[in-house]
Amino acid sequence: MLQDSLAFSGFSVNDLDAARTFYADTLGLTVEDGGPGFSLKLAGGKDVLVYPSPNHQAASYTMLNFPVPDIEAAVDGLTERGVVFERYAGTPMATDEKGIFRQGGPLIAWFTDPSGNTLSVIEVQS
Repeated sequence: MLQDSLAFSGFSVNDLDAARTFYADTLGLTVEDGGPGFSLKLAGGKDVLVYPSPNHQAASYTMLNFPVPDIEAAVDGLTERGVVFERYAGTPMATDEKGIFRQGGPLIAWFTDPSGNTLSVIEVQS
């Protein structure tokens, strides 16, 4: 029934202007205004709707993952742009001083947007 629908995902934020600045200026993504908020124009022709919600609650999971070929370079570059990576000391997901999880599986580092939504950069070899 929905196999031909051009589905898309979306998530809420509590401050649309702060989110737009973060995604466009800090992360360097293309942002297109429209609808109830704005769309993130992602590589591969993917769009994600970001919309305001007066009852916003940050998700308890990673909302958006950015595959990168070199996590060290991505973390360093984003840190220079003001991104603060999460530190999970003393947990099964313990990260190092840069915020990179290195305990098995892909290398990954988590950070949040201004509304507390969790995002990641994850190293993927092509």
